[in-house]
Amino acid sequence: MSEAKKSILVVDDDRTVVEFLSESLAERGFEVAGAVSGPEALDQMTRRPFDLVVTDVEMPGMRGTDLCAAILADHPTQLVILITAFGTIELAVSAVRTGAADFVAKPFKIEALVFAIERAFRDRQMRREIVRLKGAVTGPDDGALVARSPIMRRALDLARRAARVDSPVLLTGETGSGKGAIARFIHDASNRRTSPFFQVNCASVPQTLFESELFGARRGAYTDSREDRVGAFVAARDGTLFLDEIGEIAPENQAKLLHVLESGLVRPLGGTVDVPVKARVIAATNRTLETLLREGRFRPDLYYRLNVIRIETPPLRDRRDDIVALVDMFVSRTTERHARPVIGVSAAAMRKLVSYNWPRNVRELANLLERAVALSEHDTLLAEDLDLPSAVVDEGGPAPAVDTRLSLAAVERAHVDRVLSASGGNKAAAARALGIDRRTLYRHLHDREAPNGQQEE
Repeated sequence: MSEAKKSILVVDDDRTVVEFLSESLAERGFEVAGAVSGPEALDQMTRRPFDLVVTDVEMPGMRGTDLCAAILADHPTQLVILITAFGTIELAVSAVRTGAADFVAKPFKIEALVFAIERAFRDRQMRREIVRLKGAVTGPDDGALVARSPIMRRALDLARRAARVDSPVLLTGETGSGKGAIARFIHDASNRRTSPFFQVNCASVPQTLFESELFGARRGAYTDSREDRVGAFVAARDGTLFLDEIGEIAPENQAKLLHVLESGLVRPLGGTVDVPVKARVIAATNRTLETLLREGRFRPDLYYRLNVIRIETPPLRDRRDDIVALVDMFVSRTTERHARPVIGVSAAAMRKLVSYNWPRNVRELANLLERAVALSEHDTLLAEDLDLPSAVVDEGGPAPAVDTRLSLAAVERAHVDRVLSASGGNKAAAARALGIDRRTLYRHLHDREAPNGQQEE
């Protein structure tokens, strides 16, 4: 079965140009329709879809750039190519940056236009293939372990070393920062990887059921207990037991947990015989255990028993170098899981994601992208698809006072320095946050450092 012809709408206020381009493109295998104004083109697009639109820029009434903006407002993934005279190339470049696929400068040969058309189709197909291949090779959901930032690389290096031994590990960090992913990483990198990884969220276990959940229970130990219950320590066998939200355990149950950690034995509720356990324990908390210690709400002996190897999981706002890779990973996985035709994220949307403060960390990023992919009606996520309060970097303090003695250039330098600092010195991330390309940032920094450059007073 042959592939269907690609449909193209040609728009130019000169009817002879429309006819010439339509005939030339039809001879090369395209299905072509024509329009002599922007409104006519929009009307045709309401009646049938086109794979691509070719429009002249200089037209009376509605210019080609305005037509392009109107098309992309209703059809954000529509391929649009602009035909432009020399004097309007800057406008064409601006339109490309906001979503047009390409532009062709007058005068041109028909082969140049055909090449631009085929390149637009080829680029789109390539992007879709990249998404398909990424979905095919993705593994477990370890997105929080993207580690391009120095601070996350240090945390993962410590986790790798912790995987070589069986000592207890205490993971600390904010909610959603990836403590569970690091716990799983330690298990998978250890010699226990073929044994179970068993997780218990201590905050969700009623304190009255703590013993039965962790240590097990014999039949008849409590009301409705009609059969023996296997506790988490036994279920984990010689694998890993991950105790999340360890700071939520009541003091009386902390003593029971400490006894198990020190003796390597559990006694099921209602039982009379101790059962040996060999699971390696990894605990995690988003609370400051030292504060609980001072307040008498956490046992010092249990604290020191758990706090043998401590790994701090950094918040996402401190690892902005990782955001682009995380976005790419989460979008790919979500599109594969839900069979959605989303290719990627626009530059404006990525700037918004990189500059947001992420109070709920990686979990918030993953949830936001899943929602955006699920509700998107086009194949590229736009800034307006992201349900975020605002795309600003929160430095955690009041805004600096304005020094009216500074020149505009000095203020600009200061702002660039702050963004570079917030990006950990990563110039690519800083350029994205500033909304400029990397070459512009390099040029800006180079001009400042030039030996014959005049310094601002």
